[in-house]
Amino acid sequence: MSRETYWTDDPAELLRVREGFELSATDSHAHPGFDGDKHAGQAALAEGAGILADLQEQLFAMSRMGGDERRILLVLQAMDTAGKGGIVKHVMGSVDPQGVALAAFKKPTPEELEHDFLWRIRKQVPGAGMIGVFDRSHYEDVLIGRVRALASPEEIERRYGAINEFEAELAATGTTIIKVMLHISRDEQKARLTERLVRPDKHWKFNPGDVDERLLWNDYAAAYQAVFERTATTDAPWFVVPADRKWYARLAVQHLLIDALEAMRLDWPQADYDVAEQQARLAAS
Repeated sequence: MSRETYWTDDPAELLRVREGFELSATDSHAHPGFDGDKHAGQAALAEGAGILADLQEQLFAMSRMGGDERRILLVLQAMDTAGKGGIVKHVMGSVDPQGVALAAFKKPTPEELEHDFLWRIRKQVPGAGMIGVFDRSHYEDVLIGRVRALASPEEIERRYGAINEFEAELAATGTTIIKVMLHISRDEQKARLTERLVRPDKHWKFNPGDVDERLLWNDYAAAYQAVFERTATTDAPWFVVPADRKWYARLAVQHLLIDALEAMRLDWPQADYDVAEQQARLAAS
């Protein structure tokens, strides 16, 4: 059966953060808009991989030969273990890597701390024809910054405004911004962290600091709620994706990307040479 058979509603509409949204009332185990099980979801993801790959290649080709300046920026935010790496591997892994720009933002370096928080972000903005992926992002500076009191309340408030201006600037210059918060439950996170400690092949994924951050769960939930209220805009919408079911989270993000690319009405660029002439030259060579 086709992947579209199982989508009963557009997930982009169901998952988009709108006025009055409450993270605490959002079911992290749900699969909004998809009327299928894990097996159906995995089959739909495999089918969508080919669609996404073709669209990404068109975007890349149009920038290289057609002079198209458009690009996509996928921002991934989440609590630990929610599946950001799985999105990168299982969704973005299906497209040509030369058309993907991945940036994973860790703790700022001393050099980065000497500049405004957006300094290091601007350096990683994707170029024309690219799909940029931020594994964590500028939002760390208003999430951890708020929860860990790394900046004053006044500075955090300033950063919300700076983020909105930055994203509006990106949108005005051809960037489609898709901001995704992978929403995992506290119980599911505990199960995934437990698995990392039980399985030797997953020990490398465990960080004792993950438990420290887990103890601040409610503080992070409040920080995310503030982010949604202050930075969910028309130019740069937020989508909260239930992530207790990994298969659904991957499928939903893939769908958001396909939707964004299809909205661009892409095509293959016209050759800037005489095709018939080159065919003749090739035949005679």
